[in-house]
Amino acid sequence: MVVQSFIVDLNKPLVFQVGHLGEAYEEWVHQPIVSKEGPKFFGSDFWEFLTRTVWWAIPVIWLPVACFFIFQSVQMGHTLPQVALMVAGGIIVWTLLEYSLHRFLFHIKTSSYWGNTFHYLIHGCHHKHPMDGLRLVFPPAATAILCFPFWNLVKLLSTPSTTPALFGGGLLGYVIYDCTHYYLHHGQPSQEVPRQLKKYHLNHHFRIQDKGFGITSSLWDKVFGTLPPSKVTEKSR
Repeated sequence: MVVQSFIVDLNKPLVFQVGHLGEAYEEWVHQPIVSKEGPKFFGSDFWEFLTRTVWWAIPVIWLPVACFFIFQSVQMGHTLPQVALMVAGGIIVWTLLEYSLHRFLFHIKTSSYWGNTFHYLIHGCHHKHPMDGLRLVFPPAATAILCFPFWNLVKLLSTPSTTPALFGGGLLGYVIYDCTHYYLHHGQPSQEVPRQLKKYHLNHHFRIQDKGFGITSSLWDKVFGTLPPSKVTEKSR
């Protein structure tokens, strides 16, 4: 156990405090505070506003964009069944990206001031305050920025006429992911599949945080061997 010499004041903006935790940050950020009221990030109201997003903004903003790109491939001569396959392929690619980002970026180990600060902004805040409903989905401005490298990646790996539908499918996968993630924290599923998925995800938050990186499914956890041990999963039921 690392001795925590710096004490975070939860009544003050957190973002520029957490870096001072150094090596103690990893332990601190994985001790969740289960409260629906989120912390203050910045002293500036403008920057604070940019960190807060209602969940329904994600489908409202990005579903029309996804449909626009998908329709581009239809206009370029592809049939609806072909476009449907491209969209499905884009969704599958997104699920792998979702898993990879969660495992290798969102759970990166850090102890430096700026490393801690960066990690807290992108994911640490979610583990520290997992029920903060306004910081569960990705801010649209940040998503728009990340769309550029994703578009270029898809463009590099596909043809000009298939790129839009594949990109639109990936964007659709992202919308499904963010809405699912919000529901797993704040919804009360009655059906077996979403109920088990909720338990699976909360198990990642509260019991074994270095396993179970899938959000929309456990597929890639099974493929890459990061499925939580069955005994731990059973305890979360």
